[in-house]
Amino acid sequence: MHIEPGIVQGAKIALSYATAAGAGLFTMKQAWAGLRERGLGSLVGRSTLAAALGFSFFEVLPHFPVGVSEVHFILGSTLFLIFGAAPAAIGLALGLLVQGLFFAPFDLPQYGMNVTTLLVPLFALQALARRIIAPGTAYVDLSYGQALALSTAYQGGVVAWVAFWAIYGQGLAGIGGIATFGAAYMMVVLIEPLVDLAVLAGAKSLRGLRDSGLVTPRLFT
Repeated sequence: MHIEPGIVQGAKIALSYATAAGAGLFTMKQAWAGLRERGLGSLVGRSTLAAALGFSFFEVLPHFPVGVSEVHFILGSTLFLIFGAAPAAIGLALGLLVQGLFFAPFDLPQYGMNVTTLLVPLFALQALARRIIAPGTAYVDLSYGQALALSTAYQGGVVAWVAFWAIYGQGLAGIGGIATFGAAYMMVVLIEPLVDLAVLAGAKSLRGLRDSGLVTPRLFT
């Protein structure tokens, strides 16, 4: 999805297995906390919804090659704000896997790199959210500035990981492509906070979901 075939080859791909394993273990830790908080049904329900949306973002929304990779509207901060960190991470990983298995098998060798690129920035976003959102603030009440900060952190992390993999695989030969890709991603940074606020505004009218287990408790409380 993000790292094009051939950018990282041979034995160098082994690093992606290690980084993906680390992201997977941290996801499991987050999932265990979510399991204890709201139960298995809620975790599975939110993860399934996040996976369906994540796959749609990857495969259905506009995406186009730029520089060393592709520009996608991943909407990682949107998934985080609606479903929570663990379901969003599980959903992104599953959505990416389904895309690779059934629609883009040529991307499967890059799965470790791509899943790292998606999940590590998500957990950085989670840490930032704890710092900039007051404990008593529901996500539906976020300001544009807060949504922009979260989106910028996530998309900036994606760009940073893409740049890392490109330099790791090809050295500085592709620096021009990295710069082009990073500049193109600014479009996503500008659009995603507006999507976040629109989704959160819509969620305000759906407070019946509060006790459904299908959204993160923090959405309304």
